[in-house]
Amino acid sequence: MDLAVGIKGEKHITVTAENTAAALGSGLLPVFSTPSLIALMENTCSTSVQDCLPEGSGTVGISLDVKHTAATPVGMEVRCESELIGIDRRRLVFKVAAYDAAGEIGHGTHERFIIDNERFMEKVNAKLN
Repeated sequence: MDLAVGIKGEKHITVTAENTAAALGSGLLPVFSTPSLIALMENTCSTSVQDCLPEGSGTVGISLDVKHTAATPVGMEVRCESELIGIDRRRLVFKVAAYDAAGEIGHGTHERFIIDNERFMEKVNAKLN
């Protein structure tokens, strides 16, 4: 499959005590945390295009514009959907939204950049020297 606008992704996660705002320190209540929502959105986008990239390549998140619009309790499933809506050389733009059984809980856009994994890690590890 070639990298093209329109590629869609979908992931599901169940809200547990470990991914709540109370557990992650992003709030005090036992509800699905915004950091967990963002991680789910990034993962959905990343995995949706991974098989379309050259061997040894990956993507890294570079921008997020997300609204977390409704709380989800422990035990409920969250579904995330992504769609690749723009390609500008190595920059990928996704539309993303998440839902629980009651409806939408968040939406926004996410940008990722295509990288050569080995070269990227060489640059990162050079910071240690």
